[in-house]
Amino acid sequence: MATATVDVAAPDRDRPSERPGLRDTLLTVPRGVAQVEFQPNYWTGLLFVIALFVGGWQFGVFGLLGTVVATVTAYLLGVPWNRVSIGLEGFNGTLVGVALVLYLDVRWMTAALVIGAAVAAAVVGSALNTALTPYNLPGLTAPFCIVTLIMVIGAPSYDRVWAEHANTAAPSATDPGTAMSWHDFWHGAFNGIGQVFFQDTWYVGLIFLAGLAVSSRLVAATALVSSVIGLLVGWWLGVPAADLGAGLYGYNSVLTGIALTGTFLALSRAGVIYAVIGAATAAALTAGISNLFTVVGGHTLTWPFVLVAWVFLAAVPNFSRLRRAG
Repeated sequence: MATATVDVAAPDRDRPSERPGLRDTLLTVPRGVAQVEFQPNYWTGLLFVIALFVGGWQFGVFGLLGTVVATVTAYLLGVPWNRVSIGLEGFNGTLVGVALVLYLDVRWMTAALVIGAAVAAAVVGSALNTALTPYNLPGLTAPFCIVTLIMVIGAPSYDRVWAEHANTAAPSATDPGTAMSWHDFWHGAFNGIGQVFFQDTWYVGLIFLAGLAVSSRLVAATALVSSVIGLLVGWWLGVPAADLGAGLYGYNSVLTGIALTGTFLALSRAGVIYAVIGAATAAALTAGISNLFTVVGGHTLTWPFVLVAWVFLAAVPNFSRLRRAG
């Protein structure tokens, strides 16, 4: 698996004064989308973009808008080109764009907010890199979580922002039963992958899975297994079946599983067990984070993944059977 997602400093010779070619410049966009799941492969990114448009044109358009704005912001501010070129400065913008159009609906005001939020995500991302690099921890999707959380909590105070906001209540609000059917299970397995990008249609999740397989079959297998782990943990704890079927307890497990299986940790038997524990922990943490943020009008986003990944990676130096990748 590629380890290009690790946040590291780069020498001055890699700064954007090198004037990258048109092809490399254009490929930063699909790579930025692919880096949401730690992949620098532009073919993976293209399939991810296709999946977003299949889920709804607004997700594709606003996701690309966020990716481009975040990438351009980082480049203009002088972030080393070796980070920009592989998409590390775009993926938080992707998620910002998709999340805000989901929560605030399709309007020009939302487009303006996506642009501002993507710029903010680029700045927050650089700040987190500076703060976390001494601890050998990556920023992950924390910039997206911070910026989006602030935006959605503040949105109700602004009439021009909130007047036509979309209804994003969980499926369990109208279907609270906990008896999981086979339909809930297999839909949930694929939706857990799609929900990384806020998509709850199983075949959209399947396209995302295909995109991961293009980059690495190991990553694709890890994503599917991690989604199932999250689903089963939610079922065991008594989560409403409608939420499980929508993939709401799988996507943080997916990101955690991929992060701990060869991306930031070297592959080993102990590492795989560690990744399974991490994926299960992310699912178990989901309800607590969700209930906490619901009080203030926020959303779960990928906070369970970020918090679990940081804790699990920070603990690695004390475990002799584990080692960091690279």
